[in-house]
Amino acid sequence: MHNTPSRRQWMTAIAAAATCAALPAWANNGYAVEVWKDPSCGCCQDWIDHMQANGFATTVHETGNAAVRARLGLPQRLGSCHTALVGGYLLEGHVPAADVKKLLKERPKALGLTVPGMPMGSPGMDGPEYKGRKDPYDVLLVTKNLMNSDVSTRVFSSHR
Repeated sequence: MHNTPSRRQWMTAIAAAATCAALPAWANNGYAVEVWKDPSCGCCQDWIDHMQANGFATTVHETGNAAVRARLGLPQRLGSCHTALVGGYLLEGHVPAADVKKLLKERPKALGLTVPGMPMGSPGMDGPEYKGRKDPYDVLLVTKNLMNSDVSTRVFSSHR
């Protein structure tokens, strides 16, 4: 058995993203977040718990995230351990819920947000096993040029 999503799974994900984009901000106390992660990743589950604690409903696919990340057009260099869709936007890695809410309020023209790597102190990387370590990190807004498909980033928020 392979972990490559079927055409039906892709169509379901695209339909879910389109549905999320149409929901008002207050629906279900927030937006529905669809997450792809490795089944054995504990920090991904901790990030999901963080999102749920901040009013986001989640649907989780325990299939890994490399294929969905590639399909959505996010370069590997901007990757992390889980990928999500919310309100028509991509979320990659340990993006704080407050930044997701800001993104959904401002609605910039973008692919979404990423926190490349797995910085200590970010949501999901802040449990007791990290002994209070908090490394500085940036949440990046990811944009894509429709003319040539170039992906660029700018700092959306900094966490120091």
